[in-house]
Amino acid sequence: MKKLTLILLISFAFYNCGKKQKKESFEDTKSTYLDYSSRDDLLAGGVKMVPIKTRSGEFNVWTKRIGNNPKMKVLLLHGGPGATHEYLEAFDSYFPNAEIEYYYYDQLESYYSDQPNDSTLWTVERYVDEVEQVRVALGLNKDNFYLYGSSWGGILCMEYALKYQNNLKGLIISNMMASIPEYVDYANNVLGPQLDSAVLAEIRALEAQEDYANPRYNELIVNNYYPQHVLRMPLEDWPDPVNRAFANMSQGLYITMQGPSEFGVVGNAKLKNWSVKNQLNKITVPTLSIGGKYDTMDPEHMKWIANEVQNGRFLLCEKGSHLCMYDDQKTFFEGLIRFINEVNDGQF
Repeated sequence: MKKLTLILLISFAFYNCGKKQKKESFEDTKSTYLDYSSRDDLLAGGVKMVPIKTRSGEFNVWTKRIGNNPKMKVLLLHGGPGATHEYLEAFDSYFPNAEIEYYYYDQLESYYSDQPNDSTLWTVERYVDEVEQVRVALGLNKDNFYLYGSSWGGILCMEYALKYQNNLKGLIISNMMASIPEYVDYANNVLGPQLDSAVLAEIRALEAQEDYANPRYNELIVNNYYPQHVLRMPLEDWPDPVNRAFANMSQGLYITMQGPSEFGVVGNAKLKNWSVKNQLNKITVPTLSIGGKYDTMDPEHMKWIANEVQNGRFLLCEKGSHLCMYDDQKTFFEGLIRFINEVNDGQF
């Protein structure tokens, strides 16, 4: 009996020792990706208001960090101009699993950020300076800083890299061409004629009268052009983050910079003559250009961007349009995450 008791006690001791070892092993290998305890934005769950100095005074822009990774930090630049970070919320479904640290950010005049309604601040140069101030405030540097820009954000990406590429580890230009005049040509001569001829004729008639505020113009564009080239889903199936971003668009900023037409840029819009085509060969930082086959932007031009920079790659989303992070999501995120990891590992 004593022998049996001794055997049981020894077995119990080994069992508890094994449990303790497993627990210690788990604690040793547990990811710190979501451990915010040492971060200065702990109280606000990763949200930080960043003060931005401008010639019109100081304003605050909204940022939100998700995750921790000292080697891979991605600042997300939304489109518009005047859209919001909301339509980029699809990143939540992919970046955390890859343990990539990333930052949402509403540019000045957009949604959660200050909206001074000062059109003198609505210039490419001023927004590039704003991105640099945000970078400094968030502590991003050449050892970890990836800059991602979607559409108008892609313009900021290219301009930022031309001025500050020594601060970058990687650059991602998403769904944006390097020349507005060439975008206008593509919209007018390639995408427009793909619409039903009667629809296109009515759109052109309203544009000829500069009747962009006519509800019929918006109806024609939204029902015919958007589901083909902006997001290839029935309108009723568009994801909530996209719908919220459209609802919260800063219309004054958008029209001032982009203009009222959906076929390029017209009138006195500030972006009408923008182009950095002849400067792209100065960009040496690893660069990924992303485009959709059915994009509002010319996919061949976006492929050209990847070849024009000194260290580039092109990702084509075969099923995708302008928001290919939704209508070709698997291709988009697999390619994007692969790029970030390969740059991080020195394999790009």
